[in-house]
Amino acid sequence: MKVAVVGTGYVGLVSGTCFADSGNDVTCIDIDEAKIEQLNQGKVPIYEPGLSELVVRNAAAGRLHFTTDLGSAVKIAKLVYLAVGTPQSDDGSADLSALRSVVDAIAPHLPEDAIVVTKSTVPVGTNAWIFARLKEATGRECDVASNPEFLKEGAAIKDFTFPDRVVVGVRRPEVAETLQELYAPFLRTERPFLVMSPESAELTKYVANALLSTKISFINEMANICEPMGGDINDVRRGIGHDQRIGFQFLFPGVGYGGSCFPKDVRALASMAKSVGVEPRIMNSVDEVNDNQKHILIKKVEAHFNGQLAGKTVAIWGLAFKPRTDDIREAPALVMIDRLLELGASLHVHDPEAMGNVRAIYGDKLTYATQPMDVLENADALAINTEWSEFRNPNFDEMKQRMKQPVVFDGRNLYDPEQMQEQGFTYHSIGRSSVGPS
Repeated sequence: MKVAVVGTGYVGLVSGTCFADSGNDVTCIDIDEAKIEQLNQGKVPIYEPGLSELVVRNAAAGRLHFTTDLGSAVKIAKLVYLAVGTPQSDDGSADLSALRSVVDAIAPHLPEDAIVVTKSTVPVGTNAWIFARLKEATGRECDVASNPEFLKEGAAIKDFTFPDRVVVGVRRPEVAETLQELYAPFLRTERPFLVMSPESAELTKYVANALLSTKISFINEMANICEPMGGDINDVRRGIGHDQRIGFQFLFPGVGYGGSCFPKDVRALASMAKSVGVEPRIMNSVDEVNDNQKHILIKKVEAHFNGQLAGKTVAIWGLAFKPRTDDIREAPALVMIDRLLELGASLHVHDPEAMGNVRAIYGDKLTYATQPMDVLENADALAINTEWSEFRNPNFDEMKQRMKQPVVFDGRNLYDPEQMQEQGFTYHSIGRSSVGPS
């Protein structure tokens, strides 16, 4: 099947590559000439485990192509996927300007039997708008489907090829049949192919992310209650997680969520609710709790040093909003960096993948190290913001030798407080009592 994917960002590149890997002829289109040139050279501009190998393999096999020529790709496509960005506007709603431009651009080249599929995260009513706009531009009724993505950064290839479910919103059953044929190679383990209206499909993506965000903010708020009351949030988490109605997923306390989806989708859903006269109390609270949570570890650092951070050196492990990605959008680490710089601290930072993106923002305001142990040299404290696997079992003796003061602020609860105390560290974590050297 010939597929055109407009947009080579995270969603478009992963989707197009996986479709090509299942035997389709896929062309990915972008207006960024430098990015397309890079992809044609086999260089992937984003970090996602396994993606680079898939891009190179499928391009070499002649199934995956990259171009800036929108018309040539669209005019031969059976399926035209729209995977352009829908960033947050100032009022919290989704900015659809890029998507609208693409719809206008594809209209003159769209074959009569082509299906336009929205992969971008878009507010309810976008599918109907695209249908009306294409009808106006082409003089005919074009098939427009909604197919939201549910990819986790760091595990996107697995999520795409072994999905929990595939959701499509269509107005004609024949469109669903075509999409089911496209997804058939990924549904061989009896995962459901869910057909619904475009409006329900558009809502499904927002509601899914909103619920997951709610679970994170909930457990973080419970952690903040546990700590002053002498409870241990890890014990509480285990106590509730074995209830099958609750489960353990997304119940890990920390310094808040970030990334490209959860923050903007929560706010976009709240904006949609307001537009139809519904007060989004839960969504507003989820967002507020998350914003506050990004300051929890910073407050612990300030309290430990009595607000006197000038002249102190703080090492930071983890800059990306989560492990296995280089994405720093709305990352809690950036909130910490801004505040500690404001207080006059010197910051030595390390992340396995995200340092280039951070350097582009902060330049020489930070000291960067390619090895996690190197940032600890003469550090007054270590703050952990991202739970990369390589941070889980460090050499604690070497850490103590390198640090000026053995103080750790663990924003992801990677270590056991009693063990840290025995190792001679002052240790602060989330939702658990702080400990000092024994």
